[in-house]
Amino acid sequence: MATYMNSPVAPNPIVPILTLGFVWLAGCGPQPPAHIDWQAFNGQRAYAHVERLVEYGPRPSGSAGLIRAATYLSTQLQESGLEVEEQVFMAPTLRGPLQFRNVIGKTRTRRRQAGKIILLASHYDTKYLPGMTFVGANDGGSSSGVLLEMARVASGVPNLWFAFFDGEECIKEYGDNDGLWGSAYFVEQLRAQKSLDRIHAMILLDMVGDKDLHIAMPGNCHRGLIQRVFDAAKATGYRDYFSFSETPIMDDHVPFALARIPAVNLIDFQYGSAPGRNDYWHTEQDTLDKISPRSLEIVGRVALKLVDSLRSNPKL
Repeated sequence: MATYMNSPVAPNPIVPILTLGFVWLAGCGPQPPAHIDWQAFNGQRAYAHVERLVEYGPRPSGSAGLIRAATYLSTQLQESGLEVEEQVFMAPTLRGPLQFRNVIGKTRTRRRQAGKIILLASHYDTKYLPGMTFVGANDGGSSSGVLLEMARVASGVPNLWFAFFDGEECIKEYGDNDGLWGSAYFVEQLRAQKSLDRIHAMILLDMVGDKDLHIAMPGNCHRGLIQRVFDAAKATGYRDYFSFSETPIMDDHVPFALARIPAVNLIDFQYGSAPGRNDYWHTEQDTLDKISPRSLEIVGRVALKLVDSLRSNPKL
C-alpha cells in the first residue's frame, strides 16, 4: 500500500518484455444485464481468495510468490469468463533491474457494445521487507480478493476491466523512480496507444479488509467520483463506513489522475491495534485474523453499485 503523498510522481523508466493474451471469441450469447446484481457479491468468496494469496507468502515484485499469485489471478479471471492479459516489463529499481507483471481481466464486449471503459484496480504485490514474513493479508490481499469476486459477479457486463498491478510498493520512498511501477506502466501503454480517453473512470481498492472498517477517500481523488461513491454507499445501506479526507495519498490512482483520468481510491489507512493507530501496516501483524469477510463484502457491494450507477449515468 502507498503512503501519504508529498510530491507528484512521474512515470518510471520501463522496458516492456511481452504482453500475453488469452482471448475468447464473442458468440451470440445472452444480452448483458441492465443492472449489476451488487447483492450477489459474497464476502466469504472474496475472503477465500485472500486466503489463497496469503498461502503464497510474501509477494514482492520479482519473487516466486508473486508469480504464483499472478497465475492464480489469471486462472480465476479466466474461470469467470474474462479475457486475460499479462503485461510483463523490466524496470531499474533501487534493488537493481526487476521484472514486473500486471494482470488484466476484461469482460467480453462485442464490437457493437464497445464504449468507455470502467477500470477497477488493486495491487497484489507486497512490500519487500527482508527478514520479515510480510504476507499482506490486508495490504494487497484484501483488495485483490474483492476484485476477483467483483469480476465473477459482473462478468456479463461489457466494458469493464479489472487490473491487478505489480510494483505498487516502493522499495525506499515513493518518488520519480520508486513505487507505482505497474500502474505507471499501464498508463504509459494507454498513452502510447492513444487510448487514454477510452477510460471513463478508474476505481482503486487498497486495504479494504480491516475488521474495523472505515474507508476515507483521500484528497487527491476526483470530486465527482467521491460523490458517486457516497451515493452508492447510501443506496446500499453502508454510508456510515465511508468518509472523505483532505490528506492526499500516494497510491496507484495517481498516475491516472496525472493523465487526467477521473480516479478515486477506496482505502482504509487506519489499520492497527487501536483507533488512530496504523501499527499493523507493513508488519508481520498484517495477517488473516485482522480482516473480515463482512468488510470485504461492504466494499465490494458499494464498488459494484458505483459501477452500475456509472453505466446508467456516466456524467461526472
